[in-house]
Amino acid sequence: GSSLLTGPEGLMAKERENLKRLKCLRRYRQRYGVEALLHRQLRERRMLATDGAAQQAHTTRSSQRCLAFVDDVRCSNPSLPMTRHCLTHICQDANQTLFKPCQGSEEVPCNKPVPVSLAEDPCCPLHLRLPPQMYVPEQGLPGPEELETAPAELYLSAAELQPSESLPLEFSD
Repeated sequence: GSSLLTGPEGLMAKERENLKRLKCLRRYRQRYGVEALLHRQLRERRMLATDGAAQQAHTTRSSQRCLAFVDDVRCSNPSLPMTRHCLTHICQDANQTLFKPCQGSEEVPCNKPVPVSLAEDPCCPLHLRLPPQMYVPEQGLPGPEELETAPAELYLSAAELQPSESLPLEFSD
């Protein structure tokens, strides 16, 4: 498209002025010379600094494993953020307050860590106690033999179902 606009023979004065403005706007905030060189070097230094910090944080974070020992073997799971234990062994940390072990039931004891919630005794989904049922189903519906024995006074005749007065078919405003 720009090659079509370069020939002054087909452009009017207003179009030439608009073309000149467009070319000026294309290079409005571009840096040239020493300023461009310094800006590029600054950008490269910033990228190296941020990539280096992110890389270092990633390697230290990923290298942190759980400190718990199971049968004299260290746990190989990664630790939870801001802690020194994994989700399985988080209850061994005496300073944490976000997890409690599940109390389980009398038949099946359970020590799975569960997040502390508003409940007084948090449980894992396996040992969760459901609240009592609030809906009480109604008594069984009457069978057809009970409907036949209803008194005849409850039913309306065909004459009673017909409207007693006639309404006009057209409505006037």
